[in-house]
Amino acid sequence: MNTPRLPPQPGHRPEIDGLRAVAVLLVASYHVWFGRVSGGVDVFLLLTGFLVTGSLVRAAERGGFRYGAFLGRLAVRLVPTAALVIAVSLLGARLLLPEVRWRGTVAEAVAAAFHHMNWHLALGSVDYLARDDTTSVFQHFWSLSIQGQFYLVWPVVIGVAAWWATLRGRSARRTLLAVLGAVFALSLAYSVLMTRADQPWAYFDTGARLWEFALGGLLALLLPHLNPPRALRILLGWLGLAALVLCGVLLQVSTVFPGHAALWPTLAAAAVIVAGATGSPWGADRWLTLRPVLYLGSLSYALYLWHWPILVLHLETTGRNLAGPLDGFLVLALSVALAAVTTPLADRIVAFGRAGARWRPPVVAAACLVPVLLATGAWTARMDADQRRLEELLADPARYPGAVALPHDDPGAYPDPVHPPPASAALDLPVTYDDGCNQSTSGTEALTCAYGPPDPDRTVALVGGSHAAHWFPALAEIAQRRDWRLVNITKGACLFTDAPQLYKGEPYTACAEWNANVMDELRSLRPDAVFTTGTTTSRDTGAGFGQEVLVDGYVDRWRELEDLGIDVVAVRDTPRLPFDAPECLAESDPEGCAVSPADSLAEESPLEGAELPANVTPLDLTDLLCEPDLCGPVVGNVLVYWDSSHITATYMRTLAPELERRLPDSTG
Repeated sequence: MNTPRLPPQPGHRPEIDGLRAVAVLLVASYHVWFGRVSGGVDVFLLLTGFLVTGSLVRAAERGGFRYGAFLGRLAVRLVPTAALVIAVSLLGARLLLPEVRWRGTVAEAVAAAFHHMNWHLALGSVDYLARDDTTSVFQHFWSLSIQGQFYLVWPVVIGVAAWWATLRGRSARRTLLAVLGAVFALSLAYSVLMTRADQPWAYFDTGARLWEFALGGLLALLLPHLNPPRALRILLGWLGLAALVLCGVLLQVSTVFPGHAALWPTLAAAAVIVAGATGSPWGADRWLTLRPVLYLGSLSYALYLWHWPILVLHLETTGRNLAGPLDGFLVLALSVALAAVTTPLADRIVAFGRAGARWRPPVVAAACLVPVLLATGAWTARMDADQRRLEELLADPARYPGAVALPHDDPGAYPDPVHPPPASAALDLPVTYDDGCNQSTSGTEALTCAYGPPDPDRTVALVGGSHAAHWFPALAEIAQRRDWRLVNITKGACLFTDAPQLYKGEPYTACAEWNANVMDELRSLRPDAVFTTGTTTSRDTGAGFGQEVLVDGYVDRWRELEDLGIDVVAVRDTPRLPFDAPECLAESDPEGCAVSPADSLAEESPLEGAELPANVTPLDLTDLLCEPDLCGPVVGNVLVYWDSSHITATYMRTLAPELERRLPDSTG
């Protein structure tokens, strides 16, 4: 899969090639038929540490190695196949994926090409606004990215340790055992802690995976001293192989790795390596070294790269979540066929790259990436040009009236394309996100960003979760006209309340800390008014579609503000759609993507009739988003939602004049 296939050398162990074959078959089959993770990738991380450490140590003992030459050889071996898969996947995405996913696909291709896909996914895993219902054709590059980062660091670790040992007159291998043991222990401890604290982040965190490479390195150093009896080696081989096959069956790898649970597949693979070549007809190595298995192992890198985009594009085309027995077999067969074609082609490029001057390997590897970079650049430029043309049309209010077109909007009355384009709708956010003014779900600091004059007529604070944050563009328009100072204090998925909250079903302690810090900030700031959400349909509060509630703790929080002399404008939550609006528009017309307000909102606003403090003014602005009996994704030729519940910045600006008229006199 994603370990470089080194040429046969003295002491070459063919059972490792067989182990590669087993691991890549587990990875691919679990993806195709079960939608699960097998633990096979962890085997490749261990093998990478084992092979690279052994190679570097031997080179160091022979007199040293050149860092640049080492990286150049790896690059020319790994990059050509990866670049070809990226290029073909880009073409497939352009032809088969909905337009709404194009821009994200281009960003992911660049992340894959430059070995930071794991961090791209990690940031997405903790980004409250990131879509989590789509799968990238480049998602599997996360493990290659971690390995790429490992290749940058590991020669330095080995080289420095060997130099230190020589300087002190000590054994290089003993010194390396101590260094790698420390890396293993520290990284594993960090991995366990991070997996408990934030498993989605830890899954892609290089630091939380480094111990798997270190374990492979320790195995490479200790293996010459391990010589168990033949009977025990036969047992170790079968136990390791069985444990590896059963890992994905017995563990939910995608939700418990890479903490201590990842010791299961890595130690299983280590057992197979320690077992080695038993020479017994009953040994696991006899089966691992069969010619077909060895051939599949030689294709493992390319097979790993090909199977994922083929599977994702197949499922996208068929509208299925999992492949069936027959089409899954065809996906694997096509993946193997492509791997069989591209592997010898890549080998020829490798041979050409390694022949001649030292500069040739990195130059050849870089040349393979040029078509990918040109394709991503051209595609991005085309999308940007299309967006600029639409923005020029947006200046005409007759073409893009937005909220002004309510209450009787006719979607068929506009000949121009919808703005923002569904493909880039997720970029149409308040400027506060680009300014870094919206706290992440894990942060607790009350980030504050002030917009407007330093000596304003009035100061208004926008406080709450993302359903408060998306009102910023409308309030900013009003603030500019009224000479306000608008202060943004928001945090993803965190309501402005003193009651305990949940996030994805788990206690949201970071939200409670943030709320306490917000109150300290408001006591210091003393704004004239706070604009916040007054109800919610978030499932994390126990509510859901049709179960809109006035959140526990809202009123208590507003009374605290009353004691501080701060007015509150409590706006009713915006309606939610049961689907992603841009993706629905990619497959249907606006009428086909419209729902009833009652699907997400209560028949009557929970703010009506509630005993509210005197400083609170409730606002129900649903009629600025929906017709009386219908909420559509497009109003006045402007896209209302950029996902299933968040309002685009463009649409918010179109309703600013009406919001301004409805604001209470207390806001100035």
